[in-house]
Parts: sequence; structure tokens; C-alpha cells
Amino acid sequence: MSPEMKRREFLQLSVAGAALGVGASSLGALAANSGGSKLISPGCRRTKLKVARLYMGLPHAHWPTPKLDLEEEVRSYQATFDTLNSELADVQFVADQLITSPQQLKPLESTLQVVDGILAIHLNMGVTPILTAILAAGRPTTVFAAPYSGHEWTRFGALQKEEQGANLECLLTSDRQQLAAAIRPYRALHHLREAKILDVTTRLPAKYVSDIREKFGTEIKQIELQRVVEAYNAVSDAQAQAETDRWIQNATAIVEPSKADVFKACKQALAFEKLLDEEDATVMTVDCYGTMWDKTIKLPAYPCLGFSRLNSMGLGGICESDLRCAMTHIIFQGLAGKPGFISDPTMDESVGGIILAHCMGTTNMQGPDKPAAPYKLRTVHERQEGVVPHVKMPVGPKVTQALLVGTDLLQYFTGQAIDAPDVERGCRTKITVKVDGDAEKLWKNWSNGLHRVTCYGDIAKDLERFCRFAKIKLVNEAV
Repeated sequence: MSPEMKRREFLQLSVAGAALGVGASSLGALAANSGGSKLISPGCRRTKLKVARLYMGLPHAHWPTPKLDLEEEVRSYQATFDTLNSELADVQFVADQLITSPQQLKPLESTLQVVDGILAIHLNMGVTPILTAILAAGRPTTVFAAPYSGHEWTRFGALQKEEQGANLECLLTSDRQQLAAAIRPYRALHHLREAKILDVTTRLPAKYVSDIREKFGTEIKQIELQRVVEAYNAVSDAQAQAETDRWIQNATAIVEPSKADVFKACKQALAFEKLLDEEDATVMTVDCYGTMWDKTIKLPAYPCLGFSRLNSMGLGGICESDLRCAMTHIIFQGLAGKPGFISDPTMDESVGGIILAHCMGTTNMQGPDKPAAPYKLRTVHERQEGVVPHVKMPVGPKVTQALLVGTDLLQYFTGQAIDAPDVERGCRTKITVKVDGDAEKLWKNWSNGLHRVTCYGDIAKDLERFCRFAKIKLVNEAV
């Protein structure tokens, strides 16, 4: 895939499979058809991550052995990176070399100023002057230090704690697969910087929009309701019918909605895709209840099915013009390559847990390239109208729930999905999560509103690294 691939090309290649949230992923086909590589999440605008990969070592250093062949050590790491090609397909290593003295960094100064991050791989003892010169660039930097690489690790913690602490994270491990984890926070920052959110609303919060743009680079653009209607009308009935047929054929049941309702929801889903294409945007959100009952012009259908479809494509469909959840969703895409599930939670201390519920479910919660979960087509429960995918969410895996509040606080907790209740209470799609920590402390610590966003996987360490680089306070609500 070209690093500058246009959204129109991407969307044209993504019209089948998991891009519709109804079957096997189309991202593998996307890679094959485009002659390029699959991205972890296609939620950013086709530009690759720029990372400097620098190997720090001194010839004949005594530790781990004066006989260490630095060039051979670099080759061994390169072999590991070859096994990570799929996960790092969106990465361009714009600087990639062995550094044996601080002076070798001089020609790289301009390059280091524009990279998304620096990966500094510690080979042997005596590299402190090299690391000091790397940190002077001020860019997000991760040191990977395997056992026996040297004694410098004894200063890493102090570097992070000192006044105006270094922009530094460290992975001290023999597991070289963690080299991919070192790059995830850079990806999340990159996605935020390149993301564009379309908000169909009449009440865009100007200060929040400005603050988000200033800190993260994320663009939030207001879209008039009339433009959604025009995009809806521009979708051919034949396209909408084909989309309708796919959703109906792959559903385990169509409970309340009529085929006409599903047709309207699918036509609007394609209209959302068209709008993202036209705006080169990544995420769509709608002031659902505000736009559904406008006296002069109305949203043609509930947006839920369209949101589910975008999430399963690796883009974003966010309920209720919740811009905080939209930003959290983008962070999850960058760190985990998976969409978020917005929920209205309710507590259940009998299982040490919390039930996460919302009518709009996403079929590909495990990622765009993973199998879709089964779903029914239902109405919005509290309104008894519209069309939503009622998804049977996966049970068993760990999950992470979070919310970015403003620009400098991220609240989160982790847990295990232990049940997917199917009861006629609350919203349609639900998971019960047994909280890691203390469920009572979780509800007593709860603040900043009801909505949270959940993704599959325990990504607490990824959030910790991201928040350090983004200068965000990270708070575990369950401790």
C-alpha cells in the first residue's frame, strides 16, 4: 500500500467482508489488491510512521563481553524485525544505523527533529553519552535493553524522574517481540495527529475543538445535517440494496426492524462512507437525538449500523457526538489496532464487575482482520425504532476501558469479559467485565460522566507509555 494512499482508493477496496462488519476481513484482500502491506489499523491517513532505529554500542566494551561483534548483534536484531513486518507495515525507519559515538548523531539532527519517535537499542556498556545525545533531540524515545546489555539501566528511572524528565520509556526484557510494543505509542500519537473527525451537530464545542487541535493535531469539523441528507440521496438504491442483502443474510436473526428500515440504515451507512471519503476523514459522530427530531430536516435513519460498519473497517463511528469517546477510540486504534465500544455501564458487585451496555455493537471488536462476531438486527431499545447490530460480544479475553478527559487526563481500568448478557433491559449489546482491582473502588472513584470506551486486550502498559509521551496523567479508577 502506498504510504500516501488516498481515502477514495482505500474505501473502494474495502467494500466487502469485514469492512461491512458481516464476514471475513477484507484487509488481507486490500493488501493483495494494492500490492502493498496491511496497516494495523487503516484509521490514519496513509502516511507512514517515521521512526529512527538506532543501535547504541561501543567497540570492545567489557560488558556483556569484549568479544561482542556489534555488526553481528545488529544483524540478529534485524532478523527479529523481519518477523515483525506485518505489525510494523506502517513504519518507515528513516534513520537506521549503528551509533558508536555521539558525534555520529550530528548528521542525523534534522531527521531526528521530525520523527514520530526514536527506538534506541542498547547493545553493550558505555552508551550513556550516546543516549544523552539522542535524548537531546527531545523526541519520544524508547530504549530497548535486553539482559546483559549493560549497567545503564540503573539510571533510566532517574532520567524519567528528574526535573523536566527525559521524554523516555524503557523496555528491559529478553522478549524481542516487544520491539513492536515500543512503537505503539508513536503510532497512537501519529493517528491522533492525522485524524479528522466529522461531527454532525449544531453545537460544536469551540474551546474543546481548539484545545484538541493545539495539543494533538486532531481536526474536528462540523457537518451540517443537510449535507448528510444530500449524501444519502446520492447513494443509489442498487448499492443500498446490496448492502442491505449482506447485512440481512449474515444476521442470525432480524427481530423487530422491517427490511425497509434496514435498507434506510444501510443507505445511510454508505452515505457516511461517502462523507469520510470526500473529507479525507477518519471518524464520524452524530448528535443522534438532536438530529433525529429536528423540525425542518431529519437524519434519514438512525446512525448505529453505519457506525458499526465504520468501526469494523478500522475507521470510527461514534455515538451521540461524544468527542471524548472519539479521541479515546483513535488512541485504541493506534495502540491495539482494534475499535472501541462505547457503553452506558451499570455495576454488579456480585461478580466483582461492571456491565457495559450500548445498543450499537461492532462485529469486529477483535480487529478489522479478525472474524466477525454473530449479530442480530434489532431496534434501538430505549426508542423501539431504528436498526442496530445486537452483537454477541466475545467472552473470555481481557479488556481495557478508558476515557480521555480534556487534553491531560486519561481514566482507565482493565478486566476480563466473563459474560455477554442477552436480556431485555438496558441497551442491546452488553458485556460483563470482572474488574481487575476493586469494583467498589471503581464506582466510588467514578467521575466525568457515564460514557467510557472499551477495547479488547489488556493495553495498560501501552496506555502508560502513550500517556508519558503525550504528557497525560493516567489514573486507574479501580485502585
